[in-house]
Amino acid sequence: MTTLDTALTELVGVRFPVVQTGMGWVAGPRLVAATANAGGLGILASATMTYPQLDAAIEEVKQRTGEPFGVNLRADAVDAAQRVELLIRHGVRVASFALAPNKEMIGKLKDAGVVVMPSVGAVRHAEKVAGWGADAVVVQGSEGGGHTGNVPSTLLLPSVVDRVDIPVIAAGGFFDGRGLAAALSYGASGVAMGTRFLLTKESTVPDAVKRAYLERGLDGTVVTTRVDGIPHRVLRTELIERLERLGPARGLASAVRNAARLCTLTGLGWSAMLREGRSMRRTRGLSWPQVIMAANTPMLLRAGLVEGRTDAGVLASGQVVGLLDDLPSCAEVITGTVDEAHAVLVSLFGCYNP
Repeated sequence: MTTLDTALTELVGVRFPVVQTGMGWVAGPRLVAATANAGGLGILASATMTYPQLDAAIEEVKQRTGEPFGVNLRADAVDAAQRVELLIRHGVRVASFALAPNKEMIGKLKDAGVVVMPSVGAVRHAEKVAGWGADAVVVQGSEGGGHTGNVPSTLLLPSVVDRVDIPVIAAGGFFDGRGLAAALSYGASGVAMGTRFLLTKESTVPDAVKRAYLERGLDGTVVTTRVDGIPHRVLRTELIERLERLGPARGLASAVRNAARLCTLTGLGWSAMLREGRSMRRTRGLSWPQVIMAANTPMLLRAGLVEGRTDAGVLASGQVVGLLDDLPSCAEVITGTVDEAHAVLVSLFGCYNP
């Protein structure tokens, strides 16, 4: 079997330098365990889970696999400290973050032997978390799905590699072995993929939604701020076009309704939601209208990715969706990616011994 040993595989203890990202409503125990059993690093998405749900999900992953895996946390969640303790108690190998954790949180996790791996979209953010002690960093270029920046991977990745001395994982626009070979050539230690793993056999996304993804071309995604006020790459659908046409007042009214639905679904209650809002205002500098708009994200994503409502849900997606036309298993994705990357590197350099 082809192997590709890198700083990432050595740091985390996985066989292959391939990461499945922590996609909300998508990266559940089944997908994470399948990725881990195939030799990659699966990341469990916790932002859409209550604390008890996260506890149960981690336990389920541990029952399904004995391999290392990670959990994605929201650093600004009101119960972030408790969730950090939960990861430590369960012996989770990796803590990933979409929003950078503070220095104290990084230190607590590292002291407990947990690898800290924040995701960033700018060089200055990578430098900051590296200075605070992060073990590795995921760098997402603008091609990536979900919340995204405006710098493409081909420019952002080498910029970060040149400025930090910790392993860098490339995300945004990666889906096969050619991309992994390119990322390694840039100096990365592996790749992280979201849309590719969403479109696998083990993904719990409804089949009709998967077909909607596979029907898209390279122009099938759009970056919009109408979901939650922050640039968000999603599939181009009638709902997104309708949101783009809505005025600010109507969009805000819709967000308030979704906030009420989110309270009911999670059992948080309005007081907890307000605490979350204050935390988001403090850490992200959002206005109250933007905070309220943020309630759109989990509910609209749930409608699409869980309920299968392509007419009323938001479907986050990377631009690579236009190049995907199949639903392989996680094992086929990982072994195929690694085998192809190895073949590319051998063809370029004659021999390759990482």
